[in-house]
Amino acid sequence: MNDWPEGWSDDNRGPRYGRGSGGAQPESARVMRQVRRGPAVPPGQRSYGDPGPAAPPYGAGVPQQPSYVDGRGYDEGAGHGDYDSGYNTGQVYGGGHRGGGFVPNDNDQDPELDRYRPRPNWRRRIKWTAITLATVLVVTSVATYFWADSKLRREVDLSKVIDRPAAGSGTNYLIVGSDSREGMTKAEEKQLHTGAAEGKRTDSMMILHVGDNGDTLVSLPRDSNVTIPSYKGSTSGKVYPARGRQEKLNAAYAEDGPTLLVRTIEANTGLHIDHYVEIGFQGFAKIVDAVGGVTIDIDKGFKDKYSGADFKAGKQTLNGQQALAFVRTRHAFAASDLQRTKNQQKFLSALAHQVATPSTILNPFKFYPTMGAGLDSLIVDKDMSLWDLASMFWAMKGVSGGDGKSMNMPISGSVGGNLVWDKAKVKTLVDELNNDQQVTVSGN
Repeated sequence: MNDWPEGWSDDNRGPRYGRGSGGAQPESARVMRQVRRGPAVPPGQRSYGDPGPAAPPYGAGVPQQPSYVDGRGYDEGAGHGDYDSGYNTGQVYGGGHRGGGFVPNDNDQDPELDRYRPRPNWRRRIKWTAITLATVLVVTSVATYFWADSKLRREVDLSKVIDRPAAGSGTNYLIVGSDSREGMTKAEEKQLHTGAAEGKRTDSMMILHVGDNGDTLVSLPRDSNVTIPSYKGSTSGKVYPARGRQEKLNAAYAEDGPTLLVRTIEANTGLHIDHYVEIGFQGFAKIVDAVGGVTIDIDKGFKDKYSGADFKAGKQTLNGQQALAFVRTRHAFAASDLQRTKNQQKFLSALAHQVATPSTILNPFKFYPTMGAGLDSLIVDKDMSLWDLASMFWAMKGVSGGDGKSMNMPISGSVGGNLVWDKAKVKTLVDELNNDQQVTVSGN
Protein backbone atom coordinates (compact mmCIF):
# COMPACT_ATOMS: atom_id res chain seq x y z
CA MET A 1 0.00 0.00 0.00
CA ASN A 2 1.27 3.45 -0.89
CA ASP A 3 1.48 5.48 2.26
CA TRP A 4 2.63 8.66 0.42
CA PRO A 5 0.17 11.53 -0.23
CA GLU A 6 -2.04 11.18 -3.24
CA GLY A 7 -0.22 11.58 -6.53
CA TRP A 8 3.15 10.59 -5.13
CA SER A 9 4.87 7.25 -5.32
CA ASP A 10 8.11 5.70 -4.40
CA ASP A 11 9.31 6.31 -7.93
CA ASN A 12 9.00 10.03 -7.33
CA ARG A 13 11.17 9.85 -4.35
CA GLY A 14 14.77 10.68 -4.79
CA PRO A 15 17.47 12.97 -3.59
CA ARG A 16 15.49 16.03 -4.67
CA TYR A 17 14.77 18.98 -2.50
CA GLY A 18 11.80 21.25 -2.40
CA ARG A 19 8.23 20.27 -3.09
CA GLY A 20 7.40 16.96 -1.52
CA SER A 21 11.01 15.91 -1.45
CA GLY A 22 11.93 13.24 0.95
CA GLY A 23 15.63 13.92 0.65
CA ALA A 24 17.63 13.70 3.76
CA GLN A 25 19.11 17.23 3.32
CA PRO A 26 17.37 20.57 2.82
CA GLU A 27 17.98 22.52 -0.35
CA SER A 28 20.65 24.74 1.11
CA ALA A 29 21.78 26.43 4.21
CA ARG A 30 20.91 29.71 2.50
CA VAL A 31 17.81 31.42 3.73
CA MET A 32 14.95 31.91 1.29
CA ARG A 33 12.96 34.94 2.32
CA GLN A 34 9.55 33.70 1.26
CA VAL A 35 10.01 30.49 3.23
CA ARG A 36 9.83 30.30 6.94
CA ARG A 37 9.78 27.35 9.17
CA GLY A 38 6.57 26.73 11.08
CA PRO A 39 6.16 24.66 14.21
CA ALA A 40 7.03 21.01 14.08
CA VAL A 41 4.23 18.73 12.88
CA PRO A 42 3.11 16.39 15.65
CA PRO A 43 3.78 12.72 14.99
CA GLY A 44 0.95 10.99 13.27
CA GLN A 45 -0.49 14.11 11.62
CA ARG A 46 -0.13 14.95 7.95
CA SER A 47 1.33 18.29 7.22
CA TYR A 48 -1.09 18.92 4.41
CA GLY A 49 -4.13 19.33 6.62
CA ASP A 50 -5.70 16.14 5.24
CA PRO A 51 -6.95 13.78 7.98
CA GLY A 52 -6.07 10.17 7.54
CA PRO A 53 -3.52 7.65 8.41
CA ALA A 54 -0.30 9.11 9.55
CA ALA A 55 2.61 8.87 7.20
CA PRO A 56 5.25 6.40 8.16
CA PRO A 57 8.21 7.88 9.91
CA TYR A 58 11.12 8.81 7.72
CA GLY A 59 13.58 7.52 10.16
CA ALA A 60 15.50 8.85 12.97
CA GLY A 61 17.39 12.10 12.48
CA VAL A 62 15.42 13.29 9.46
CA PRO A 63 15.37 17.14 9.50
CA GLN A 64 12.08 18.88 9.82
CA GLN A 65 10.90 20.12 6.40
CA PRO A 66 9.76 23.75 5.96
CA SER A 67 6.10 24.57 5.63
CA TYR A 68 5.07 27.03 2.89
CA VAL A 69 2.98 29.90 4.12
CA ASP A 70 2.80 33.67 3.67
CA GLY A 71 0.05 33.38 1.11
CA ARG A 72 2.19 31.91 -1.68
CA GLY A 73 2.54 28.20 -0.92
CA TYR A 74 0.57 25.45 0.76
CA ASP A 75 -1.80 26.70 3.34
CA GLU A 76 -4.66 25.29 5.28
CA GLY A 77 -7.35 24.31 2.85
CA ALA A 78 -5.20 24.85 -0.23
CA GLY A 79 -5.13 22.14 -2.87
CA HIS A 80 -2.09 20.67 -4.47
CA GLY A 81 -2.62 22.79 -7.57
CA ASP A 82 -2.29 25.93 -5.48
CA TYR A 83 1.35 25.29 -4.75
CA ASP A 84 3.65 28.15 -5.85
CA SER A 85 7.36 27.60 -5.91
CA GLY A 86 8.03 31.30 -6.13
CA TYR A 87 8.80 31.34 -9.86
CA ASN A 88 5.35 32.68 -10.72
CA THR A 89 6.14 35.88 -8.84
CA GLY A 90 9.46 36.39 -10.56
CA GLN A 91 11.50 35.14 -7.61
CA VAL A 92 14.68 33.26 -8.39
CA TYR A 93 16.62 30.95 -6.10
CA GLY A 94 20.36 30.85 -6.07
CA GLY A 95 22.89 33.45 -7.24
CA GLY A 96 22.18 36.96 -5.99
CA HIS A 97 24.44 39.18 -3.95
CA ARG A 98 27.57 38.04 -2.20
CA GLY A 99 27.53 34.61 -3.72
CA GLY A 100 23.92 33.56 -3.06
CA GLY A 101 20.56 34.44 -1.71
CA PHE A 102 17.39 35.88 -3.07
CA VAL A 103 17.40 38.41 -5.91
CA PRO A 104 14.23 40.48 -5.62
CA ASN A 105 11.98 41.38 -8.50
CA ASP A 106 10.93 44.92 -9.33
CA ASN A 107 8.14 44.87 -6.76
CA ASP A 108 10.26 43.61 -3.89
CA GLN A 109 13.44 45.67 -3.88
CA ASP A 110 16.34 44.63 -1.77
CA PRO A 111 17.01 47.49 0.67
CA GLU A 112 20.73 46.76 0.39
CA LEU A 113 20.72 46.80 -3.43
CA ASP A 114 22.35 50.24 -3.74
CA ARG A 115 25.25 49.10 -1.60
CA TYR A 116 26.39 46.74 -4.33
CA ARG A 117 25.86 48.98 -7.39
CA PRO A 118 29.00 50.76 -8.61
CA ARG A 119 28.72 54.47 -7.93
CA PRO A 120 29.40 56.81 -10.91
CA ASN A 121 32.87 58.31 -10.93
CA TRP A 122 31.97 61.98 -11.48
CA ARG A 123 35.56 63.16 -11.34
CA ARG A 124 36.46 60.81 -14.18
CA ARG A 125 33.42 61.85 -16.20
CA ILE A 126 34.18 65.56 -15.79
CA LYS A 127 37.80 64.98 -16.72
CA TRP A 128 36.97 63.18 -19.99
CA THR A 129 34.23 65.67 -20.86
CA ALA A 130 36.73 68.52 -20.46
CA ILE A 131 39.31 66.69 -22.56
CA THR A 132 36.74 66.05 -25.30
CA LEU A 133 35.58 69.67 -25.38
CA ALA A 134 39.16 70.96 -25.43
CA THR A 135 40.01 68.63 -28.32
CA VAL A 136 36.97 69.74 -30.32
CA LEU A 137 37.83 73.40 -29.66
CA VAL A 138 41.45 72.98 -30.77
CA VAL A 139 40.53 71.04 -33.91
CA THR A 140 37.83 73.58 -34.83
CA SER A 141 40.15 76.53 -34.22
CA VAL A 142 42.96 75.06 -36.29
CA ALA A 143 40.59 74.17 -39.14
CA THR A 144 39.05 77.65 -39.05
CA TYR A 145 42.48 79.29 -39.11
CA PHE A 146 43.65 77.41 -42.20
CA TRP A 147 40.29 77.94 -43.91
CA ALA A 148 40.40 81.68 -43.28
CA ASP A 149 44.08 81.99 -44.13
CA SER A 150 43.49 80.30 -47.50
CA LYS A 151 40.83 82.88 -48.42
CA LEU A 152 43.00 85.97 -47.94
CA ARG A 153 43.83 87.61 -51.26
CA ARG A 154 47.48 88.58 -50.80
CA GLU A 155 47.89 90.52 -54.03
CA VAL A 156 49.87 93.64 -53.06
CA ASP A 157 53.65 93.42 -52.98
CA LEU A 158 54.99 96.26 -50.83
CA SER A 159 58.56 95.19 -51.62
CA LYS A 160 58.15 97.01 -54.94
CA VAL A 161 57.80 100.35 -53.15
CA ILE A 162 61.10 102.25 -53.39
CA ASP A 163 62.82 104.80 -51.13
CA ARG A 164 60.75 103.98 -48.08
CA PRO A 165 61.05 105.80 -44.74
CA ALA A 166 62.27 103.85 -41.73
CA ALA A 167 59.68 101.94 -39.75
CA GLY A 168 58.71 103.46 -36.42
CA SER A 169 57.16 101.99 -33.29
CA GLY A 170 53.74 100.35 -33.54
CA THR A 171 52.03 99.18 -36.71
CA ASN A 172 50.51 101.33 -39.47
CA TYR A 173 47.71 99.98 -41.66
CA LEU A 174 46.60 101.75 -44.83
CA ILE A 175 42.88 100.97 -45.23
CA VAL A 176 41.46 101.71 -48.65
CA GLY A 177 37.89 101.63 -49.89
CA SER A 178 37.90 101.42 -53.67
CA ASP A 179 35.08 101.94 -56.15
CA SER A 180 35.83 98.56 -57.71
CA ARG A 181 32.80 96.94 -59.34
CA GLU A 182 34.57 93.62 -59.66
CA GLY A 183 32.10 90.74 -59.96
CA MET A 184 29.02 92.97 -59.96
CA THR A 185 26.16 92.52 -62.41
CA LYS A 186 24.35 95.42 -64.05
CA ALA A 187 21.43 94.88 -61.69
CA GLU A 188 23.74 95.05 -58.66
CA GLU A 189 25.40 98.22 -59.95
CA LYS A 190 21.96 99.79 -60.29
CA GLN A 191 20.81 98.59 -56.89
CA LEU A 192 23.90 99.90 -55.11
CA HIS A 193 24.01 103.16 -57.14
CA THR A 194 27.63 102.58 -58.10
CA GLY A 195 27.43 103.42 -61.79
CA ALA A 196 29.38 101.44 -64.36
CA ALA A 197 32.72 103.29 -64.49
CA GLU A 198 35.69 101.24 -65.66
CA GLY A 199 38.82 100.75 -63.60
CA LYS A 200 39.29 101.45 -59.88
CA ARG A 201 39.64 104.59 -57.82
CA THR A 202 39.86 105.20 -54.09
CA ASP A 203 36.72 106.41 -52.37
CA SER A 204 38.29 106.42 -48.91
CA MET A 205 41.77 106.18 -47.42
CA MET A 206 42.67 105.87 -43.74
CA ILE A 207 45.80 105.22 -41.73
CA LEU A 208 45.22 103.17 -38.58
CA HIS A 209 48.11 103.29 -36.12
CA VAL A 210 48.12 100.46 -33.57
CA GLY A 211 50.43 101.06 -30.61
CA ASP A 212 50.88 100.87 -26.87
CA ASN A 213 49.66 104.41 -26.18
CA GLY A 214 46.27 104.19 -27.80
CA ASP A 215 45.17 103.56 -31.38
CA THR A 216 44.72 106.42 -33.85
CA LEU A 217 42.62 106.49 -37.01
CA VAL A 218 43.55 109.25 -39.46
CA SER A 219 41.46 109.85 -42.58
CA LEU A 220 43.18 111.10 -45.73
CA PRO A 221 40.72 113.07 -47.88
CA ARG A 222 40.74 111.81 -51.45
CA ASP A 223 40.99 115.43 -52.64
CA SER A 224 44.21 115.99 -50.69
CA ASN A 225 46.83 117.87 -52.73
CA VAL A 226 50.01 115.75 -52.90
CA THR A 227 53.22 115.52 -54.94
CA ILE A 228 53.64 112.36 -57.02
CA PRO A 229 57.17 111.03 -56.22
CA SER A 230 59.43 108.81 -58.29
CA TYR A 231 58.21 105.25 -58.27
CA LYS A 232 58.71 101.79 -59.72
CA GLY A 233 55.94 100.54 -61.97
CA SER A 234 53.98 97.66 -60.38
CA THR A 235 53.79 95.74 -63.65
CA SER A 236 56.52 97.19 -65.88
CA GLY A 237 59.23 97.32 -63.19
CA LYS A 238 60.39 100.58 -64.75
CA VAL A 239 61.37 103.46 -62.46
CA TYR A 240 59.53 106.70 -63.21
CA PRO A 241 61.36 109.84 -62.02
CA ALA A 242 59.60 112.54 -60.03
CA ARG A 243 58.49 115.57 -62.01
CA GLY A 244 56.96 117.59 -59.18
CA ARG A 245 53.41 116.90 -60.31
CA GLN A 246 50.68 118.02 -57.95
CA GLU A 247 47.68 115.72 -58.00
CA LYS A 248 44.75 114.63 -55.86
CA LEU A 249 45.70 111.72 -53.65
CA ASN A 250 43.29 109.32 -55.32
CA ALA A 251 44.99 109.98 -58.69
CA ALA A 252 48.02 108.00 -57.46
CA TYR A 253 45.93 104.87 -57.07
CA ALA A 254 44.29 105.41 -60.47
CA GLU A 255 47.72 105.79 -62.10
CA ASP A 256 49.50 102.66 -60.80
CA GLY A 257 47.43 101.03 -58.09
CA PRO A 258 48.24 100.25 -54.44
CA THR A 259 52.03 100.42 -54.62
CA LEU A 260 52.07 103.96 -56.02
CA LEU A 261 49.45 105.01 -53.46
CA VAL A 262 51.64 103.69 -50.63
CA ARG A 263 54.72 105.31 -52.15
CA THR A 264 52.92 108.67 -52.45
CA ILE A 265 51.62 108.64 -48.84
CA GLU A 266 55.02 107.66 -47.44
CA ALA A 267 56.80 110.35 -49.52
CA ASN A 268 54.38 113.11 -48.47
CA THR A 269 54.17 112.20 -44.79
CA GLY A 270 57.38 110.36 -43.84
CA LEU A 271 55.23 107.64 -42.19
CA HIS A 272 56.09 104.00 -42.93
CA ILE A 273 53.12 101.85 -44.02
CA ASP A 274 53.39 98.29 -42.67
CA HIS A 275 50.24 96.71 -44.13
CA TYR A 276 47.73 97.39 -46.87
CA VAL A 277 44.02 96.47 -46.79
CA GLU A 278 41.53 97.21 -49.59
CA ILE A 279 37.83 96.49 -50.01
CA GLY A 280 35.48 97.20 -52.93
CA PHE A 281 31.84 98.27 -53.09
CA GLN A 282 30.24 94.85 -53.26
CA GLY A 283 32.46 93.32 -50.59
CA PHE A 284 31.66 96.13 -48.19
CA ALA A 285 27.91 95.66 -48.64
CA LYS A 286 28.21 91.89 -48.21
CA ILE A 287 30.07 92.21 -44.91
CA VAL A 288 27.39 94.53 -43.52
CA ASP A 289 24.61 92.14 -44.57
CA ALA A 290 26.46 89.10 -43.20
CA VAL A 291 26.81 90.67 -39.76
CA GLY A 292 23.08 91.43 -39.74
CA GLY A 293 23.35 95.17 -40.34
CA VAL A 294 25.16 97.88 -38.39
CA THR A 295 23.47 100.20 -35.92
CA ILE A 296 24.60 103.82 -36.09
CA ASP A 297 23.36 107.14 -34.77
CA ILE A 298 23.07 109.72 -37.55
CA ASP A 299 23.37 113.28 -36.25
CA LYS A 300 21.55 114.99 -39.11
CA GLY A 301 19.43 113.53 -41.90
CA PHE A 302 20.50 113.92 -45.54
CA LYS A 303 19.71 112.82 -49.08
CA ASP A 304 21.91 112.29 -52.12
CA LYS A 305 20.55 111.07 -55.45
CA TYR A 306 24.03 110.08 -56.64
CA SER A 307 24.71 107.61 -53.84
CA GLY A 308 21.07 106.75 -53.15
CA ALA A 309 21.28 108.05 -49.57
CA ASP A 310 18.03 108.98 -47.83
CA PHE A 311 18.49 109.11 -44.07
CA LYS A 312 16.67 110.66 -41.15
CA ALA A 313 18.41 111.72 -37.96
CA GLY A 314 18.57 109.23 -35.09
CA LYS A 315 19.74 105.71 -34.27
CA GLN A 316 19.04 103.15 -36.99
CA THR A 317 20.37 99.87 -38.40
CA LEU A 318 21.74 100.05 -41.93
CA ASN A 319 21.86 97.13 -44.33
CA GLY A 320 24.60 96.71 -46.92
CA GLN A 321 23.02 98.95 -49.56
CA GLN A 322 22.24 101.72 -47.08
CA ALA A 323 25.70 101.49 -45.50
CA LEU A 324 27.41 101.90 -48.87
CA ALA A 325 25.28 104.98 -49.60
CA PHE A 326 26.14 106.41 -46.16
CA VAL A 327 29.93 106.15 -46.57
CA ARG A 328 29.95 107.32 -50.22
CA THR A 329 27.76 110.43 -49.93
CA ARG A 330 29.59 113.69 -50.59
CA HIS A 331 27.22 115.89 -52.59
CA ALA A 332 24.89 116.42 -49.61
CA PHE A 333 27.56 118.26 -47.59
CA ALA A 334 29.13 121.69 -47.97
CA ALA A 335 32.57 120.45 -46.91
CA SER A 336 31.98 117.38 -49.04
CA ASP A 337 35.16 115.34 -48.64
CA LEU A 338 35.83 116.16 -44.98
CA GLN A 339 32.31 115.28 -43.86
CA ARG A 340 32.40 112.09 -45.88
CA THR A 341 35.63 110.97 -44.18
CA LYS A 342 34.01 111.59 -40.80
CA ASN A 343 31.05 109.43 -41.80
CA GLN A 344 33.40 106.72 -43.01
CA GLN A 345 35.32 106.70 -39.74
CA LYS A 346 32.12 106.57 -37.74
CA PHE A 347 30.66 103.73 -39.73
CA LEU A 348 33.82 101.59 -39.96
CA SER A 349 34.31 101.86 -36.20
CA ALA A 350 30.69 100.78 -35.64
CA LEU A 351 31.16 97.90 -38.10
CA ALA A 352 34.31 96.69 -36.35
CA HIS A 353 32.52 96.89 -33.01
CA GLN A 354 29.61 94.84 -34.39
CA VAL A 355 31.91 92.19 -35.88
CA ALA A 356 33.85 91.84 -32.61
CA THR A 357 30.81 91.39 -30.34
CA PRO A 358 30.16 87.98 -28.69
CA SER A 359 26.83 87.73 -30.55
CA THR A 360 28.84 87.52 -33.79
CA ILE A 361 31.99 85.69 -32.69
CA LEU A 362 30.18 83.00 -30.67
CA ASN A 363 27.43 82.43 -33.23
CA PRO A 364 28.77 80.16 -36.00
CA PHE A 365 25.75 80.95 -38.20
CA LYS A 366 26.82 84.61 -38.19
CA PHE A 367 30.57 84.35 -37.62
CA TYR A 368 31.45 82.15 -40.61
CA PRO A 369 29.31 84.04 -43.17
CA THR A 370 30.79 87.32 -41.92
CA MET A 371 34.35 86.01 -42.14
CA GLY A 372 33.67 84.45 -45.53
CA ALA A 373 32.22 87.68 -46.94
CA GLY A 374 35.05 89.76 -45.53
CA LEU A 375 37.93 87.52 -46.54
CA ASP A 376 36.55 87.05 -50.04
CA SER A 377 36.36 90.82 -50.46
CA LEU A 378 39.62 91.98 -48.90
CA ILE A 379 42.81 92.53 -50.86
CA VAL A 380 45.90 92.67 -48.62
CA ASP A 381 49.67 92.77 -48.86
CA LYS A 382 51.70 89.61 -49.15
CA ASP A 383 53.01 89.84 -45.57
CA MET A 384 49.58 90.22 -43.96
CA SER A 385 48.65 87.43 -41.54
CA LEU A 386 45.33 86.65 -39.91
CA TRP A 387 46.77 87.89 -36.62
CA ASP A 388 47.58 91.24 -38.25
CA LEU A 389 44.06 91.43 -39.63
CA ALA A 390 42.54 90.58 -36.26
CA SER A 391 44.71 93.22 -34.60
CA MET A 392 43.44 95.79 -37.08
CA PHE A 393 39.79 94.98 -36.35
CA TRP A 394 40.31 95.04 -32.59
CA ALA A 395 41.99 98.42 -32.89
CA MET A 396 39.06 99.73 -34.93
CA LYS A 397 36.73 98.46 -32.22
CA GLY A 398 38.85 100.21 -29.60
CA VAL A 399 38.66 103.50 -31.47
CA SER A 400 34.86 103.26 -31.60
CA GLY A 401 34.75 102.44 -27.89
CA GLY A 402 36.70 105.54 -26.89
CA ASP A 403 40.04 103.82 -26.30
CA GLY A 404 41.66 105.63 -29.21
CA LYS A 405 41.35 108.70 -31.37
CA SER A 406 39.90 109.36 -34.82
CA MET A 407 40.66 112.48 -36.85
CA ASN A 408 41.11 113.94 -40.32
CA MET A 409 44.50 114.90 -41.62
CA PRO A 410 45.09 118.53 -40.55
CA ILE A 411 44.15 120.91 -43.36
CA SER A 412 45.46 124.47 -43.80
CA GLY A 413 43.53 125.50 -46.91
CA SER A 414 42.99 124.56 -50.55
CA VAL A 415 44.47 125.11 -53.97
CA GLY A 416 42.67 124.54 -57.24
CA GLY A 417 39.94 122.66 -55.39
CA ASN A 418 42.44 120.38 -53.68
CA LEU A 419 42.86 120.31 -49.90
CA VAL A 420 46.29 121.37 -48.62
CA TRP A 421 47.70 119.70 -45.53
CA ASP A 422 48.99 121.73 -42.61
CA LYS A 423 52.69 120.86 -42.83
CA ALA A 424 53.59 121.78 -39.25
CA LYS A 425 50.73 119.76 -37.74
CA VAL A 426 51.38 116.85 -40.08
CA LYS A 427 55.01 116.74 -38.99
CA THR A 428 54.04 116.71 -35.32
CA LEU A 429 51.43 114.02 -35.95
CA VAL A 430 53.89 111.80 -37.83
CA ASP A 431 56.56 112.21 -35.14
CA GLU A 432 54.09 111.19 -32.44
CA LEU A 433 52.95 108.14 -34.42
CA ASN A 434 56.50 107.07 -35.29
CA ASN A 435 57.47 107.24 -31.63
CA ASP A 436 54.22 105.60 -30.55
CA GLN A 437 53.28 108.58 -28.41
CA GLN A 438 49.82 109.80 -27.54
CA VAL A 439 48.55 112.02 -30.34
CA THR A 440 48.08 115.67 -29.36
CA VAL A 441 47.34 117.07 -32.81
CA SER A 442 43.75 117.72 -33.82
CA GLY A 443 42.43 117.43 -37.33
CA ASN A 444 39.67 119.13 -39.29
